[in-house]
Amino acid sequence: MPLYALMLEYDGAGFVGWQRQVNGLSVQQVLEEAAAHLNRGAPVASVVAGRTDAGVHAEAQVAQIDLPRDMAPATLCAALNFHMQPHRVVVLQAAVAPAGWNARFSAIGRAYRFRILDRRARPALLAGRVWHVPRPLDAAAMHRAAQGLLGRHDFTSFRAAACQANSPWRTLDRLDVTRCGEVIEVVAEARSFLHHQVRNMVGTLKLVGEGTWPVPRVAQALAACNRAAAGPTAPPEGLSLTGVRYPVDPFTE
Repeated sequence: MPLYALMLEYDGAGFVGWQRQVNGLSVQQVLEEAAAHLNRGAPVASVVAGRTDAGVHAEAQVAQIDLPRDMAPATLCAALNFHMQPHRVVVLQAAVAPAGWNARFSAIGRAYRFRILDRRARPALLAGRVWHVPRPLDAAAMHRAAQGLLGRHDFTSFRAAACQANSPWRTLDRLDVTRCGEVIEVVAEARSFLHHQVRNMVGTLKLVGEGTWPVPRVAQALAACNRAAAGPTAPPEGLSLTGVRYPVDPFTE
């Protein structure tokens, strides 16, 4: 039974997240129901690199599915995209996965981008894609504070109460804050993240940007290993999963 790797793009608005839930439509459900059309109606299970929350978007999510027959990757893309209509989910690329490959456990890096629009006027063109903060933020100060979170740490202060990870320890490889016009971008990269870790870090850095917190307080919040010591959780609409890295990339091999 061939194993296929899929690169997905989706708009998280209107979904309860990636994972199937009883209270609404998930991206996983849309993909698996589309794949069932290619399997004579029989269920098809998927595995994903990162379970995005409700409202979080993806530009390059990676998933896997098993199908009982060989299909050309281009044909598989077209067929899945046809059956996923009219939902705002598409397969950008498909490939036959290498032996032993797993969308989740083979990943060695994940990248997220969070966008903040800091102007008085609410967004029109970027609605649903940014966190609107109607006051100017100091992106340079936010970046300086972010550097204190790099490296391997106990990230309990930035972990959701519902996080199911066995350990709060993670290695944060990159956390850059830059400005492009009216939009501030926060780029985070690590092998893996805790539940809400990126959104909690962004919510904390926003306090620095608005001048509520001094730069050193972010590192102090990290050292406290207490969720109450850090800032609020940023809203989901500003967050996008932008890439997943593998030692052997199924889409280029």
